Amino acid sequence: MKLSDFDFDLPEKLIATRPVRPRPASRMLVANPDGMVDAHVHDLCDWLRPGDRLVLNNTKVIPGRLSGTRTRPGQAPGEGVSKIEVTLLSPTADGHWRAMVKPLRKIREGEVIAFAAGLSAELLSKEDGQGVLAFNMSGADFDAALQEAGQMPLPPYIAAKRAADAQDNEDYQTVFAKKTGAVAAPTASLHFDDDLLEKVRAMGVGITEVTLHVGAGTFLPVKVDDVRDHKMHSEWGQISAEAAAEINTTKEAGGRIIPVGTTALRLVESAAEGPGQMSPWVGETDIFIKPGYRFKLADGLMTNFHLPKSTLMMLVSALMGVERMRDIYAHAIDHRYRFFSYGDSSLLLPQG
Repeated sequence: MKLSDFDFDLPEKLIATRPVRPRPASRMLVANPDGMVDAHVHDLCDWLRPGDRLVLNNTKVIPGRLSGTRTRPGQAPGEGVSKIEVTLLSPTADGHWRAMVKPLRKIREGEVIAFAAGLSAELLSKEDGQGVLAFNMSGADFDAALQEAGQMPLPPYIAAKRAADAQDNEDYQTVFAKKTGAVAAPTASLHFDDDLLEKVRAMGVGITEVTLHVGAGTFLPVKVDDVRDHKMHSEWGQISAEAAAEINTTKEAGGRIIPVGTTALRLVESAAEGPGQMSPWVGETDIFIKPGYRFKLADGLMTNFHLPKSTLMMLVSALMGVERMRDIYAHAIDHRYRFFSYGDSSLLLPQG
């Protein structure tokens, strides 16, 4: 498989920089064995069956983009001061944070960056072009300071067009976000509001929440021509005993498991013990789902439209087939669907 197999031409004007309101008003391209149908997210129940189960990722995005200053002691007034931009990437096992620090060369190990809201961080080390930071706060104090001092870490293709603002604090967070730790949103879930969730439950479709903290690696480009040589980034996830039992019960009863978003799908496939069976799970996953992969639990997928030549294009191609996905994306472009994180949705239901 070559990287070029997952490429396509996308008009710049189809890249969404703001979401549709209300959330379920987004368009949804339904692709099933009978063909393709142009619908909206609020029509989702038309395509579900009683006894099915949606799997949602309840991770919560942190406003992890920070602007601060490093002041070097012993310097004359006005000297030794540098502006430092920090984007948090992932927590470490010992409670620190890996981060992109710009410019990294301007700060030495042991020096402190001061941010707003009384928040500061010491640079512990430099590793692979990134910094490891120890903050002066933790727990609820850290979360509160970050809410005041930070901005939402919008995807690069949005950040290149406009800066994050206060509206993104709401728009770039799901209505069921609970567990803090993501630096990117599970964007397929941004289309849900409380009313749609209640409508889904009322028709007899189960809803199970799992957690996968989406990392910045989700935006990293694939740089190898042979996609089999690509190494995935790792992300931390957890499936509770209750969630595993719900999924197993649904499979045993003949219901479909439909993850909402590629993050939820990657997590349930990571935790699968075999076809139709899973156990509680916690840990790091770097699963790479590409054509040829045999799905163990997922019977479909609700997802946004993805970047050309991305691992997510490979994932949906594994589910639906490479040629089928080319047709789906050609239809989406011809019918002016909005792409990427703030864009429209698709519901992918393969044969079987």
